[in-house]
Amino acid sequence: MTDRPGRTLLEQRIRERCMTFEEFVEYAEAFARDHREPGTLSLRHLQRLVSGRPPGTLRPANARLLERIFGEPINTLLAPPKTSSGRDDEDPANELRQLIDTARRVDSSTIALLHQQLDLIRRLDRRLGAAIVRDELTAKIRQVERLTTHSLAPGTREPLAALLSEMHTLAGWQALDLGNLTESWHHYEHSRAAAAQSDSIPHESHAAAEQAFVLLDAEATGDAIELLDNARYRADSASPRTLRAWLAAAHGEALAAHGDRTASLHAFDQAATLLPADPTEEGPYVALDTVHLARWRGHALARFGEPDAITVLTDALARHDPTFVRAETALRVDLATALTATGDRDEAREHANQAARLASQVGSARQRRRIMILLVSVR
Repeated sequence: MTDRPGRTLLEQRIRERCMTFEEFVEYAEAFARDHREPGTLSLRHLQRLVSGRPPGTLRPANARLLERIFGEPINTLLAPPKTSSGRDDEDPANELRQLIDTARRVDSSTIALLHQQLDLIRRLDRRLGAAIVRDELTAKIRQVERLTTHSLAPGTREPLAALLSEMHTLAGWQALDLGNLTESWHHYEHSRAAAAQSDSIPHESHAAAEQAFVLLDAEATGDAIELLDNARYRADSASPRTLRAWLAAAHGEALAAHGDRTASLHAFDQAATLLPADPTEEGPYVALDTVHLARWRGHALARFGEPDAITVLTDALARHDPTFVRAETALRVDLATALTATGDRDEAREHANQAARLASQVGSARQRRRIMILLVSVR
């Protein structure tokens, strides 16, 4: 956000929430719906209001909507904010009071809106890659950190902390995909700390398990297995079945990286048993269905040189959601690896080349590294 003074107090208040004008319009729409307010606010209308040039007569319903959101009279909101010579700004505690007041306005509809924004970032991330959306995610993390830190309302701080944990796990995965292991590790540390604040065992288990993938990329497979062992133990029967299935599959991948074929395939069998037919439970976000699970199992089979890997991976590719571009990249690398093991170098090269194009599209340094190694073996 820019540091220049807001033209109106309304603009200043929106900035204090770390929102863009587009995001505030969405929030105001949700607020009006949830609080049965008839007021409406378009982006163009808001832009004129914050500039200090209201478009003609402001409708009473719209004025009331803004007054309810900010707890300030409309004339005060549309006036210039107080300058440094104002008595309030000279109070060193004023900023803290404002931050606490902003956090106090967070309600269930605000948290739902923030989750929707995170879901949109996830969809863009899997289609376009981390480099496109990581700045937006970083801004969202700062916003939610600010709200969480200053939240005093019972029942509000915990869901904000859970949301923050999920944001950091996505940021950690992005950093890992871009090849920044240290940055990724730090995001997962922040995710685990936020999960602890959320008082949610599922979020704590998920954050720890995600961090294990950094250890796998650092070739510390034994440490990764230990971390996943503990995460699965922590996620007791009260945790969502989809999460427990995801944890078992992640454990299977770590065991495969460690070379333990029997334990790895057993973990994938457990994941298949746990995975519900309709994985829609509440809890930390994990992308797992029968296709993703088959893709993960195929990755393990390819590591062990199992002939079944080609069948499993080919079937997974045929059923794969094409919006998961990064996942398709990894799937094609695994399929090329399996084909190379059977001596089918021409088809292996075709999948490796397609994987290289996809990795370039989404900027995946992690998959490009795997592809470079693979292409050497299929020349």
